[in-house]
Amino acid sequence: MSTTGNIELLSATLAKAKSEDRAALVAYLPAGFPTVDGAVEAVKAIVAGGADVVEIGLPHSDPVLDGPVIQTADDIALRGGVKIADVMRTVREAHEATGAPILVMTYWNPIDRYGVERFTAELAAAGGAGCILPDLPVQESALWREHAAKHGLATVFVVAPSSKDERLATITAAGSGFVYAASLMGVTGTRESVGNQAEDLVRRTRATSDLPVCVGLGVSNAAQAKEVAAFADGVIVGSAFVKLLLDAPDERSGLDAVRALAGELAEGVRRS
Repeated sequence: MSTTGNIELLSATLAKAKSEDRAALVAYLPAGFPTVDGAVEAVKAIVAGGADVVEIGLPHSDPVLDGPVIQTADDIALRGGVKIADVMRTVREAHEATGAPILVMTYWNPIDRYGVERFTAELAAAGGAGCILPDLPVQESALWREHAAKHGLATVFVVAPSSKDERLATITAAGSGFVYAASLMGVTGTRESVGNQAEDLVRRTRATSDLPVCVGLGVSNAAQAKEVAAFADGVIVGSAFVKLLLDAPDERSGLDAVRALAGELAEGVRRS
């Protein structure tokens, strides 16, 4: 009997946020940082604070989309010897502990090497909801999408302000779960302003698809979350959480800090 992943839980969670007239709060954390167990504890803290959906990063030696904060955390995880098996364990334990939909964000190369069928089967068995694949070209994604669909996993593609409307339509037609809208050109990290580019991109993406559109890259505080929540279905925050864990003097204070930030962001996405 094949295990089915949690794409339906993801869709239901995003729909519930919409029914409450708010954006969903989507949090990102790398697996294996500060340790495998520490990452699971951090997910638990962030969901307790108010995150709706969690993305677990699969640490990679050449993270082209990631800025210095996430690169530093990835480096710590890789030096700690994190493997794909640890990523799957993180997904399983985080989902079992919180009931939240858990996705994996990964570059394509590790999946390709591991084997698409094996990766999707294991992710579904771990209770995962899907994958965000920032560097997989849609035109080369048929094999992945076939296996993801078979195992009940979402395929989340990333769109950028540079994407032309025709390209957006191609990407959103192939994706499932939600669309990840990168708010600006560049790498992940916290920024002063998320700006108008993101709002325009969400509007153009929505014109091509009924999928929820979640905005990431640059959101780090409640004011920015509120700004993005005014026009997006979800607000994605990663570097701000990772930085708190990097800067914390010990694990307990790191967990308290990410729980508190999740609470502030959860207030921000409520658009009141």
